[in-house]
Amino acid sequence: MNDINEQQVAEAMYAMVKEYHGKKNLKAMDLTKAMIEKFGEACTKDLCKAAIRQLMDSERCTYSYVGGSYIVLPPEKK
Repeated sequence: MNDINEQQVAEAMYAMVKEYHGKKNLKAMDLTKAMIEKFGEACTKDLCKAAIRQLMDSERCTYSYVGGSYIVLPPEKK
């Protein structure tokens, strides 16, 4: 069984948010489903929640509220 950790999931989520930035808004559930698809059953919803929390706490991603809650890259600092 391939053990995956929160950091790996967070990195994969960040890469996905970055890839879709400006093209499509991703909800937390979209990311969770994509990670479970990518990593298989070893990737749980709780692990995904922890990875999202890590991205928010480190300020690599932020929440955007546009008719729903989306995970986006933070606005560029000037």
